[in-house]
Amino acid sequence: MSRPLIVPILSLLLACSGPADAQQPSPPAPAQGAPAAVPTTGRDPALTIYNGGFAVVRETLDLPLAAGTNAVSITGMTSTLEPDSVILRDPTGNLALSILEQSYRNDPVTQERLLSLFEGRTIHFQVQRGEAVSTIEGRIVRSGYVPPVPQYDRWGNWIGPPPQGQPVIEVGGELRFALPGLPLFPSLGDDTVLQPTLGWTLQVDRAGPLEAEMAYVTGGLSWEADYNAVSSEGSGKLDLVGWITMENRSGKTFREARVKLMAGDVSKVSEEVGFDRMRALGYAEAAQEKAVTEKAFDEFHLYTVSRDITLRDAESKQVEFVRAEGVPEKRLYVYDGAAPGGQPGMAWGDTDYRHAPDYGVEGHRKVWVVREFRNDEASGLGLPLPKGKVRFYTRDADGQLEFTGENLIDHTPKDETLRLYTGNAFDLVGERTRTDYKVSQAEDWMDEAFTIKLRNHKAEPVTFTVVEHMYRWSNWEIRSPSQPFTKKDSRTIEFNVTVPADGEATVSYGVHYSW
Repeated sequence: MSRPLIVPILSLLLACSGPADAQQPSPPAPAQGAPAAVPTTGRDPALTIYNGGFAVVRETLDLPLAAGTNAVSITGMTSTLEPDSVILRDPTGNLALSILEQSYRNDPVTQERLLSLFEGRTIHFQVQRGEAVSTIEGRIVRSGYVPPVPQYDRWGNWIGPPPQGQPVIEVGGELRFALPGLPLFPSLGDDTVLQPTLGWTLQVDRAGPLEAEMAYVTGGLSWEADYNAVSSEGSGKLDLVGWITMENRSGKTFREARVKLMAGDVSKVSEEVGFDRMRALGYAEAAQEKAVTEKAFDEFHLYTVSRDITLRDAESKQVEFVRAEGVPEKRLYVYDGAAPGGQPGMAWGDTDYRHAPDYGVEGHRKVWVVREFRNDEASGLGLPLPKGKVRFYTRDADGQLEFTGENLIDHTPKDETLRLYTGNAFDLVGERTRTDYKVSQAEDWMDEAFTIKLRNHKAEPVTFTVVEHMYRWSNWEIRSPSQPFTKKDSRTIEFNVTVPADGEATVSYGVHYSW
């Protein structure tokens, strides 16, 4: 298993962060003739978490080393560590440090593991029948143990260890394909660890204490941003609160850790199942004495949680990172009557539609609700917003909050405008009809004409944004438009039409294509 881009990521992060994590080691017994493993004490844990499902962990290790060869063993590592990403270095450069050998053990003792260590041997099994407890002897013919090699899906996502196999136990001369009772083991066996363990054989030129820095990439840690936007009905302003949610599924608890969050599109190669995969990463920011601070770093944005936090294994933790009140917003009502499937964001594709006479004729009637606000200082924001889900709530006349839609934003730099589709308007209807169609294959031209009817059943006027796509060909000319329009790009125009309360308006135009 190789990941050629891991070392650049680590080198990039070691330049911007502090040291490391605290664990009380309990090394296994050394091999015959090898130096005894040096107990280590980690301190100052530091994490940089990516929302692609991985993190960089940094620890400082105090190692009293003898001149020559030393064995070092650290327990309590993550169960999703990438061994080929590990970096151990002397930040001061005082010692000539060489790593002769590195090993990573991720098979902590379990019942299945101990069964495998006692294969071929006879042990006792505790059997309970009602309130009576007795023991019987059984020989372990096959343990069924499967080493916990992580499993990945076709996109490189870790999906856990493989399932264990079926044991075979001989009891009284008969084979049983199940355990006859609770196994009672006489010892832990000769080759077990209680937690995932990382070991080194180190060589130094002289004796002395080493304050070493260790860093590694691990899976099982991720983060994401979520936003709640609250407004009062018809106010034209919203209050925005953003949260960071951190997830720890690494198999290790990080106590009083310094946490940073990396945002941007950082490349990471995954080869577990033969598929290369580009992984996207995440962001964040804060309020008053800020819980999270942000800075530009390299080509990305780095967010630092201002206080040390404890992130336990199998825990989700949230930190508020942005709060803004009175953010001006607009509500747009968009009618894109020829959109494929009647949904925003669906692509037209690259097909040549010049000779498909019925393409785009079957229109839908839905009018989309789009919430728009600007990410700038004048609006009370003006900071890089990480990708995440934005939930909208509206306060009705009696003060109760009602959920009114949600959508996702991508990484958004400051001074950009956000537009989010939140659903379809109940009281607004659009109707699109083609009224003319002519084509000349000999002279390479086509004419079409459309009428769009807009109906407003609200008690107040509404401005529709009517979107029309010139999908037939790249050379086109609008003829006889009923209202002024805006050319948005090489194949899109927009009409802005105000329809009175409980009223109707019509937009019409013709288009001439040539090729």
